Amino acid sequence: MISVKPKKNLGQHFLKDSAIASRIADTLDAFAPLPILEVGPGTGMLTQFLLSKGRNLTVVEIDRESIAYLKEYFPSLNGNILQQNFLTLDVAEYYDGPFCVIGNYPYNISTQIFFKVLENK
Repeated sequence: MISVKPKKNLGQHFLKDSAIASRIADTLDAFAPLPILEVGPGTGMLTQFLLSKGRNLTVVEIDRESIAYLKEYFPSLNGNILQQNFLTLDVAEYYDGPFCVIGNYPYNISTQIFFKVLENK
């Protein structure tokens, strides 16, 4: 069993409340059937609800421990896990049309993530 602890140097904070995660995932219903890009899935609390939407889901995670955890607990994600810093990701390499970006963003880079998303609008 893999255990993942939040890393302060990555600004990690793991969402633990499944009711909140479910509500966050439900916000994407208005944008169906667009593919979903989740930034910083951590231990997958939000991921599990996004997978239940039945849409194309790709996750971007920089932390190797989190990636190992996601691969073990969410095998359907294999092939859709990008081990990378979202801020350096060439989004156009993966999406040539509209897509949704979602995540329980690390506090220390939330503004940077917002501007990165606007760049790829």
